[in-house]
Amino acid sequence: MILESYINGQWVTGDNNNTRNMYDAITGEIIGLSSTEGLDIASALQYGRDHGKALRDMTFQQRGNMIKKLALYLNKRKEQFYEISYKTGATRVDSWIDIEGGFGNLFANASLRKLFPDQSYAVEGDPIDLSRGGRFMAHHILVPKKGVAVHINAFNFPVWGMLEKCAVNWMAGMPAVVLPAPQTAFLTEAVVREIINSGILPPGALQLLSGLTTSILDTVASQDVVTFTGSAHTGRLLKAHPRLLEESVPFTMEADSLNAAVLGPDAVPGTPEFSIFIKEVRKEITVKCGQKCTAIRRIIVPENLMEDVQIALGKQLDRTVIGDPKLKEVRMGSLINTDQRDTIKAQVEKISKTAAIVYGSFDPVEAIGADGEKGAFMRPILMREDQPFKNTQVHEVEAFGPVSTLMPYNGVEEAIELAQMGKGSLVSSVVTADNAFAKAYTVEAASHHGRILTLNSESAPQSTGHGSPLPLLVHGGPGRAGGGEEMGGLRGIKHYMQRCAVQGSPTSLTEITGIYQPNGAYTEAEKHPFAYHYEDIKPGMSLQTHKRTLTDTDIQNFANLTWDHFYAHTDITSLDGSIFQKRTAHGYFIISAAAGLFVYPNKGPVSANYGLEDIRFLRPLYHNDTIYVRLTCKEKRERDVSGREHPSGIVKWYVEVFDAEPVDYENGKTDEEATALVAVATILTMVEKKQTTFVEMTEGKIKACLSKLTKDSKPNWGMMTAQHMVEHLEFSYRVAGNQLQDFDIATPEKYIDKVAATLWNYEKMPHDYEMPLMKKGTVEDLRHADLETAITKFWEAKEVFKDFYKKNPKAQTKNPVFGYLTKYEWYLQERKHLNHHFEQFGLL
Repeated sequence: MILESYINGQWVTGDNNNTRNMYDAITGEIIGLSSTEGLDIASALQYGRDHGKALRDMTFQQRGNMIKKLALYLNKRKEQFYEISYKTGATRVDSWIDIEGGFGNLFANASLRKLFPDQSYAVEGDPIDLSRGGRFMAHHILVPKKGVAVHINAFNFPVWGMLEKCAVNWMAGMPAVVLPAPQTAFLTEAVVREIINSGILPPGALQLLSGLTTSILDTVASQDVVTFTGSAHTGRLLKAHPRLLEESVPFTMEADSLNAAVLGPDAVPGTPEFSIFIKEVRKEITVKCGQKCTAIRRIIVPENLMEDVQIALGKQLDRTVIGDPKLKEVRMGSLINTDQRDTIKAQVEKISKTAAIVYGSFDPVEAIGADGEKGAFMRPILMREDQPFKNTQVHEVEAFGPVSTLMPYNGVEEAIELAQMGKGSLVSSVVTADNAFAKAYTVEAASHHGRILTLNSESAPQSTGHGSPLPLLVHGGPGRAGGGEEMGGLRGIKHYMQRCAVQGSPTSLTEITGIYQPNGAYTEAEKHPFAYHYEDIKPGMSLQTHKRTLTDTDIQNFANLTWDHFYAHTDITSLDGSIFQKRTAHGYFIISAAAGLFVYPNKGPVSANYGLEDIRFLRPLYHNDTIYVRLTCKEKRERDVSGREHPSGIVKWYVEVFDAEPVDYENGKTDEEATALVAVATILTMVEKKQTTFVEMTEGKIKACLSKLTKDSKPNWGMMTAQHMVEHLEFSYRVAGNQLQDFDIATPEKYIDKVAATLWNYEKMPHDYEMPLMKKGTVEDLRHADLETAITKFWEAKEVFKDFYKKNPKAQTKNPVFGYLTKYEWYLQERKHLNHHFEQFGLL
């Protein structure tokens, strides 16, 4: 069977020519073939470019929600991927890193949508004033590249390796073409097949080439991005491809590196740090059978602790049970195939020309539950190089498996030098309780590393470990490690976007960036800005307030209220030699007084103060100075709502506080050129969104809907008759009105808050939901003689509900699904519930 590829919107199979075998790593059996022969690779890349507009046009919020939806979809199907992953030689723990670690990257990158505006491109950095008059300025924007991201991946992480890259390019608005390593392409293909089946991604967002191809770079173009994960040798060959040079295509390489772990001189046997170090090194040797680009290859320890570390590591490695990764007692599975074992053996032979093997060998393995000869099993190997400055093979040769080499150092300078002899690494660890040693090592070694982990007894219990790249941290390294950079949160997304400096007037740049720029034109609001819902607020919408005079009494009262008795506010006899002329208003009093001027007192869409940022005081205000405020919408940001609150977004307001009568105090007179602007700040408010999903269920509206209902009315879904529906609504009102409470809440207690919170959102009830108190798969027996009687009883029950809460406004009554609800929550339930059933019978 030849593994299928997914290109140009369809699943296709390569020719039988030039196929490669894919093996079950445990049994050695052939499980399939991979081939891309005969496939039109150039058309696949062009297909991605041609269909990329769908992704580019999506806002960051839409892309993030799409990725989150995909992560949830895949996570529900993870067990089928675990079953396939065993064939790669991976244990459950190994596969967890690959499979759920990959899904974790989707979740993490999806959450970054909160840091972007609700538009398809981003604004970077602060505005730059290019003129004295403030009418010519610049800002940087980031737009999605109009190409495809070509990902050439390694065999060791067939799921994580794909998703950690795709999550980032999708967030940026760029489609991907994935070329997995053929050894484990069958697992990548299984995940891609589910992604395509989900229908969550737009067409062209993901394509898969299941097999080797030498032509994938032949037609890349200037708007494309190429990433590579694998050996440094292969990476250098790809990096020199003429097409990359001709088109100036960005190329990011993440190569295997000789990562080092350093034991601090304080971490002697018996200390927590010594135990932490031994366990961390053992884990990095055995997890994924050592086939990790971040695995520890060089173990750098104080010379006087060499024997202790060697003995302790040997004891830890003795506990490694090797065999069928499906078995619970197995701690280390196999390599990807026997060819990899032969490659490792050749590399170990190179290192062992000067270094001794002090633990392990290449003798046949007695594998638990498997054939040690047919499977790609090998023992962990610990080597020892006593002269690491003289014998450099250990710093140049990597055995990509469960192999690591012990070496001594004397003093932090030697530890740093040894680490740097790897000529660039993805990660290094330093285990010590001595923070001075950790600082000295980290600062000097950082130039040669992409990440450094400092471990001690304080951080170890919550540490993610030496070998775990994290979505929000950069993954990559200088020199041998490839000189590239992946992930890193916002940094990673920017790799797939084009940065462009935009110049113009503040008003023009407000329109272009979607962010109000200082000195831009205001749009005077027709009513108070706080009276608008989130959707109706636009950057530049503005309000100028009335005036307020800051009196001497105001200042002293504020000092007494806050206990802020700084001399400039309270002791006018101490002003000589200071920058202040008279009794000075507190900076925070100015902001508080400004808030008093611009805040809208009535209840409205603004539900909360969400924060304060970028506050600056430009010059002092004194007693009897008069101020006014200009409040302008600066920017809007989406937010995820959790808990019992209505959907809302964050609005950033640019607050300018002006002196109504600016005075040039040096000349002692009013001066039109004196600075009127005295303070600026950005305040954040949480603003509710419009509710447009549901019709408000007034009594008049309910009567109008029920007047359309007849005994012959048919539902658009479900089994209810018209009378069943009305009796069901009557029952709901009697529950809400405390007449019927003799039942158990069906929703488990640990989920009740999450379920009850759905009443607050603006999403419709699902069509296929079955109420817990109703018979499953059928309808209840009718309680009333006919539809007219049922409607009469419906109105009686509604009155019971209204009367109960009129008398008991603070009461909570029990709902079988949502738990105990307040009067307001019953109103939300009523609105959703009536809309649901009235739509069911076509009454709305």
